[in-house]
Amino acid sequence: MTDETAPIAPMLQLLTRRYTAVLQDALKPLGLSPGQMPALMALWAQDGQTQKALVDILGVEQATMANTLSRMERDGLITRRAVDGDKRIRQIYLTEQARGLEQAALDATAGAEAALLAPLRPGQQKRLAGFLAELSAQGAAAGA
Repeated sequence: MTDETAPIAPMLQLLTRRYTAVLQDALKPLGLSPGQMPALMALWAQDGQTQKALVDILGVEQATMANTLSRMERDGLITRRAVDGDKRIRQIYLTEQARGLEQAALDATAGAEAALLAPLRPGQQKRLAGFLAELSAQGAAAGA
């Protein structure tokens, strides 16, 4: 079986594990983990979102988001504040510590991505990004 006819899922799983390992090494000096990055990126884009909004944006399970946010709160990256009029709903806000890590974390993420994609020529990287964007958009449209 050639690379062109090999099943794609195992390759994607391997690449995900490799990227996560490289990203973990890059984020470790900042005191961050790969699992925190999606929530941080969403909050850097728009601070004060609710847990439900983050679940919807990131397409993760409620329990997964609750665990991630609990660890982030423990680590001093976020605070939760009750919404006026409904004390059951809490908005998530970044701390100064988390705001101060934004550029370094984005740089670490870009470096990890560059390391993973280094074997590909720039044109190949661009095509891969296009394919992945198309697949991601279709998955989002299908509710996956």
